[in-house]
Amino acid sequence: MATLFVDKLDPQSGTSLEIGSSGDTITVPSGVTVSGGLANTPAFFAFMSSNQTVPNSTATKIEIDTEVVDSDGKFDTSNYRFTPTVAGYYIIGGYFRLDSATDDAYATIYIYKNGSAYYKDVEGKFEVLTKHINQVVYLDSDDYVELYAQQYQGSSITVNGNSTLDTVAATFYGYKLIGV
Repeated sequence: MATLFVDKLDPQSGTSLEIGSSGDTITVPSGVTVSGGLANTPAFFAFMSSNQTVPNSTATKIEIDTEVVDSDGKFDTSNYRFTPTVAGYYIIGGYFRLDSATDDAYATIYIYKNGSAYYKDVEGKFEVLTKHINQVVYLDSDDYVELYAQQYQGSSITVNGNSTLDTVAATFYGYKLIGV
């Protein structure tokens, strides 16, 4: 194997630079920094700044209205949704806490994709319930995701929001996976 030392490689005008051929494996040694193109973006992390009431037996969009991180400006705080505009696989997750309930009640947390339930997690038997969801979701450039809550206590329950982002605030996050 030969070693080639250069400062810069430029393709011919009107072409693209190709390294290796189809089926080849390109090895990047550990410790190498690659700039541009290999980033987990777009990415966002946002939370709900005040409490929200969730009615009985109704899937309700969680009003995630405060951004902490929004790498590419793709999280909409007025519609409480993430639209990546870049196709790929994403980790999408969220969290909420219901203030109080009865021992025989249960709740569901959802990731909605394009206005419909895509993935959910159901849990029961709680007094104060914290729900978390995390899922790999393929998103086209115009797809969007939202966080929903549903509870079955018989009356409305408060989902915690908090302007100080402590451990009880509802949150929603996502980031693009690279290498998938």
